Amino acid sequence: MTRLLLIVPFILMASGALAQQKKGHDACARDVSRFCRAVMDQGDSVVLACLKQHRGRLSKACDRILTEHGQ
Repeated sequence: MTRLLLIVPFILMASGALAQQKKGHDACARDVSRFCRAVMDQGDSVVLACLKQHRGRLSKACDRILTEHGQ
């Protein structure tokens, strides 16, 4: 029982982190398909570099997500 009480907070934190990650993915999905389609299969760092290259043309939601994540 004690183990269960210790594990529950970690599960809740992990689910919150996954929800934020999904939110970021959803916010930038259209921008990635619009501006970075050619590099989508080359990994996250290449896609991120592409998004940064098109920073002025990104949607407000995607730009906000990048800013919130220090990009």
